Amino acid sequence: MKEDIHPKWYPDAKVIVDGEVVMTVGATRPELRVEIWSGTHPFYTGTQRLLDTEGQVDRFMRRLQRREAFIAEQVSEEQKSVPTNLEVSAMALGTRAEKALEEANVSTVGDVLALLQEGDDALLALPGIGQKALIDIKRFLRAEGLIE
Repeated sequence: MKEDIHPKWYPDAKVIVDGEVVMTVGATRPELRVEIWSGTHPFYTGTQRLLDTEGQVDRFMRRLQRREAFIAEQVSEEQKSVPTNLEVSAMALGTRAEKALEEANVSTVGDVLALLQEGDDALLALPGIGQKALIDIKRFLRAEGLIE
């Protein structure tokens, strides 16, 4: 056997946790400094210990909140892009027809579509809505694929 190739063996090496000697073991170093040992490990103690280094939980929560805000924004954008949720002004009818629809509490394209389902006369009965406005409304609804 060759001489001086094996490390020195310390049969009474001290295991140190948080500056306190918790046990002695055989090792190749005289002192072993550890952060977790069987006396503090959740597997052995049955308790759960949260190790939050550098605010990992806080960073995760911020990332989760940003993601939820992003998803909520996407949903609201999708709702706005649905043709029936568009404002009446998106139909570009002119100020007189838009004002007439506003006075009749018709604020979205879906409301106009509901009135049109009752018949053309339901829209023409509103003061300020004439044949030209009705034609423009139907043209817009056809372009959006809401009527045939």
